Amino acid sequence: MHAVIPYVVAALLFGLGVYGVLRRRNAILVLMAVELMLNAVNLILVAADSTIKSSLVGVPSESWAHATAEPRAGAIFALFVIVLAAAEVGVGLAIVLQYYRLRRAVVLDEVALHEHDHEQVPR
Repeated sequence: MHAVIPYVVAALLFGLGVYGVLRRRNAILVLMAVELMLNAVNLILVAADSTIKSSLVGVPSESWAHATAEPRAGAIFALFVIVLAAAEVGVGLAIVLQYYRLRRAVVLDEVALHEHDHEQVPR
């Protein structure tokens, strides 16, 4: 596989995620767009790890790394990003569900950010 393909796919995923964050009004869809961006970062981490390691084949390891360098450092960092994404989903969904219980809507344009902007919604 050519080394540019994962980078292009990751750039497209990240761009789609940025578009989703900027254009969506529903909080659940914004969380899904953030997940797309995190998956693009995971793809870049793994692809960069494999392409950089393969390009340093002829170079002695003492000149670019410690003697005990991790063979899969990109995948290890990707696991940390996956853990971060799981925590983000848990906290984000808890906030969205609590807001939905209070207001019966999760449209981000109508979220009151300050207490004096808060309007009483009849129940």
